[in-house]
Amino acid sequence: MSHAIRPITPADNAAVAAIIRAVMPEFGADGPGFAIHDAEVDHMAEAYAIPRAAYFVVEKDGVVMGGGGIAPLIGGDDDTCELRKMYFLPELRGLGAGNALMQTCIAKAKDFGFERIYLETLTGMDAAKKLYRMSGFEPVKNPLGRTGHFSCDSFFVRKL
Repeated sequence: MSHAIRPITPADNAAVAAIIRAVMPEFGADGPGFAIHDAEVDHMAEAYAIPRAAYFVVEKDGVVMGGGGIAPLIGGDDDTCELRKMYFLPELRGLGAGNALMQTCIAKAKDFGFERIYLETLTGMDAAKKLYRMSGFEPVKNPLGRTGHFSCDSFFVRKL
């Protein structure tokens, strides 16, 4: 079973929105203050078609089963981007896709000239936190920027 990473296209929007809406409730992240309610969820390709932003999908056997991207941190420093909307269906987990996508996002952030990547997550997302730490992210005490995700309780930064 192979997986492939590629930039999102408008044809992927429905699949990505469905993945986000399936995965976030699995981790109790479907209430107010979580990314599941962001306006961009239904229009991810268009939302990331801005300067210094990129969103990638992960296909397994030709089917989109995950994704993640980077974009400038809203309300943050110009040198900081945010790792955003990185979610995988259960069938894609444990196959190395998370690490591969993380490396793709880190490389793109460097290409865009960012110096730091920030992310927000939630207690209970233990596999994700393990991936973040393995990828060089360090926990920080307080949120950065103004993401609107006030229900997130874990914050990480990685220097590039």
